[in-house]
Amino acid sequence: MSTTLARRLRALLPAIALALLLGAIFWLQPRAMSYFGLNLLLNLSIPIVFATLSQMLVLTIGDLDLGIGGFVSFVACVAVTLLADSPAFGVLVLAGAVLAYALVGALVQLRRLPAIVVTLGMSFVWFGLAVIVLPSPGGTTPAWLQAALRLKTPLVPLPIVVAAAVAAVAWFLMMRTSFGAVLRGAGGNPVAVARAGWSLLTIRATLYALAGCMGVLSGLTLAGLSTSADANIALRYTLLSIAGAILGGSEFTGGRVSPVGAVLGALVMTLAASFLAFLRLNPDWQIGVQGAILILILALRAGLGRLERA
Repeated sequence: MSTTLARRLRALLPAIALALLLGAIFWLQPRAMSYFGLNLLLNLSIPIVFATLSQMLVLTIGDLDLGIGGFVSFVACVAVTLLADSPAFGVLVLAGAVLAYALVGALVQLRRLPAIVVTLGMSFVWFGLAVIVLPSPGGTTPAWLQAALRLKTPLVPLPIVVAAAVAAVAWFLMMRTSFGAVLRGAGGNPVAVARAGWSLLTIRATLYALAGCMGVLSGLTLAGLSTSADANIALRYTLLSIAGAILGGSEFTGGRVSPVGAVLGALVMTLAASFLAFLRLNPDWQIGVQGAILILILALRAGLGRLERA
């Protein structure tokens, strides 16, 4: 296999995986091949897409965020309580949460701390705050948020419209602007970026702040879809976001990310759960099989990467 073909197959792997999963689901359940069916299949992908982009932004600088699941849960709890009862105060709390994310990035940079440890610690902080805001499951999502996520777009279901729009905007900002080039360069070659006069502290804090913004959107959309929340509602998003970002082409070493691939990876992770449900597997087996599917796809990606470098 030529290097060029291996590179193209590696880049197309998330799209191929998505097409295969959709084909398998349509074969098992032909009624899913409709506007209503696609909407049901992909509805829960919207918050996962935002969470995956949040993880991708942190991966850009070579860090890993183990607190995104707790953060999304906290935002969802704020959405069904503070944002519903006192919108101005709720917005202020969410703005403070984004600022806290930026400060975490600054702390990692200033003290040279391992991000994986700091964000793991922050996951407990976010979980604790979520419990304080919403001690027991419940709450009510603001009507405007529910209405926004129930919008019926023409021809194509809302989840696909949102995924395409978010992927396009993220791709343009990260891959076609000088701002995005600097952010990616800080992960790929931080020494060169620093010598060029850029502040690595500012870059890392900016990436974490943007990741926080994506986390807020993830929590808000999750609350809008669920109409209620609890402190555990999005804890699994941590692993889903990592899997989606890596499947989409991001690298743990930083500097190499793919916004479009991350969105496709999030859709793959969402459809994998639906596919296993259609197979009527025992729920105890579904998580294991979902992990096996992910490992298979990532193994193919790693193999194509070796061929690409050969």
